[in-house]
Amino acid sequence: MVKSVGSSRYLISIGYHGDAFHGSQIQPDVRTVEGSLVQALKRLKWWNKNCLELSSRTDSGVRVRMNLARIDLPSAVSSVIKEKSLVRALNDHLPVGMTVISARKVNQNTRVRFAYFRHYLYRLDMIEEWPENVSNSQISEACSIFEGTHNFSNLSKFEEDKDPVRTVDECIPWIHSGTVIGFSIKAQSFLWNQVRRIASALSGIASGRISMEELKSALCEPEKKVDFGRAISDGLILWAINHPDFLLDEDKVFPSDNLFSIRNHKTRDYRRWISLCNFEMSSLIEREWLQLINSD
Repeated sequence: MVKSVGSSRYLISIGYHGDAFHGSQIQPDVRTVEGSLVQALKRLKWWNKNCLELSSRTDSGVRVRMNLARIDLPSAVSSVIKEKSLVRALNDHLPVGMTVISARKVNQNTRVRFAYFRHYLYRLDMIEEWPENVSNSQISEACSIFEGTHNFSNLSKFEEDKDPVRTVDECIPWIHSGTVIGFSIKAQSFLWNQVRRIASALSGIASGRISMEELKSALCEPEKKVDFGRAISDGLILWAINHPDFLLDEDKVFPSDNLFSIRNHKTRDYRRWISLCNFEMSSLIEREWLQLINSD
């Protein structure tokens, strides 16, 4: 990415509710995360071509506790503005459902897309087929299958210019009240829809829709095409990004989930519970933003 002439580079941490935006990348005639940042920069008269870049793209519906963006500010602005003032100025011009958490001035050569790891959480019990009785050990075993370096062609959306080989550093179950409700996964980079397709595969293991052998084969024999489905975006949270120039002082693997309700598995109650669950997830994100802002 070409840096703006006569500028200083900043990394900002941002959070947003996925249902408030049509994804992260700019699209015509709809509200997006990137588009909202562009509009804020233009209103502040800080906009220059190539001055903005996001670290991770997210689909509509995906909640984001913390993503990163790179902003190159004109030198006339960066020479007089403090980092906390930068945060306040951007937030004054961003829509409800999105917030800038913090900002850090970095080296001009800093690449926002390079990260030590990206950390996602997925709440599996929001998937309709998720069974009432789940084997914690079975899900733990299935999670471990994804760890290491694999060809994820069968567990991502095909992109012609992308290498399907990725290394998953950690994949572990998310336990609440003694039972699995989701999973945590960390990697330096992910493919498009990779986490949502892994979520659907884990749900398939729990429900008996797919076997452990079929899951292993999908990774070990990527030339044999299979489709385990793609889980809903509502259950996915981009939890954190750890970057060389934006190291996290504290990266909780799991949030405090003591306000989460227990799912009622009666079919006619599922849609009502999902409505409550979405409210709980949004409230969780808001509480996390407050904690991050107050700790900066």
